[in-house]
Amino acid sequence: MLVDEGLAMIADTRTNAGVDNISSYRKLHIYKTPGERILAVATAGNLSVTQTALAMVAEGVKLPDANAPETLETAPTLFRAAQILGHALATVRATINTPPSPTADALNVNASMLLGGQIGDGKMGLYLIYGQGNFIECGPDTPFLQIGELKYGKPILDRALHNSTPLSEAVKIGLISFDSTIRSNLAVGAPLDLIVIPRGKLSGMERRIDVDDPYFRDLGRRWSEALASAHRAMPDPTWLDLNEEPALRPMTIVT
Repeated sequence: MLVDEGLAMIADTRTNAGVDNISSYRKLHIYKTPGERILAVATAGNLSVTQTALAMVAEGVKLPDANAPETLETAPTLFRAAQILGHALATVRATINTPPSPTADALNVNASMLLGGQIGDGKMGLYLIYGQGNFIECGPDTPFLQIGELKYGKPILDRALHNSTPLSEAVKIGLISFDSTIRSNLAVGAPLDLIVIPRGKLSGMERRIDVDDPYFRDLGRRWSEALASAHRAMPDPTWLDLNEEPALRPMTIVT
């Protein structure tokens, strides 16, 4: 989530290869040089692909227009950092998908990343990097990007999050979005990793939110109560009369 006051990124830690093979791995990775840069990378999709891509980036990626390998610690701009991650992600996927690899047909190699942060005096930004290596940038009209299981939490972000939303409130909205997703999808679960970076500051606040975190539990409870209260306050359908005999409609037979 990228708003006027800064950036907040949240990722869960649950990975699964079926209902009987569920594990926890960190999906939010922080790269920082005090006073120079702070970057956060969130990952989704095939774990081996994203881990290998991040390992490649740590060793250095040589882009076609470069004379030497580059890393997230040496990238001069956030845009360049997105190019580095995209190149690494596309390279790993292409390697796995190249015959005669025995895993080419059997392995789902879909993967994506979010890159957010700031380098030096450059502008703060947020990018969504696709598995093919291309990427898009977050803009003020829709101040958030999502990867992974997004359909359950997206409606909350669509309705409540705006470019002018205070950063602390954006964090609250993001956690409500995750709470709704966790309740509806077993593939998403705590603990959650969070980083909050105020705009113009090359530093951030990091926190791991466990399943028994008092604030997160209270927030979920209050949100459930608020939803129940809200729907009870809405009027019933004016056209629905349960005391009226339902009209019989002629049956249409199609042959």
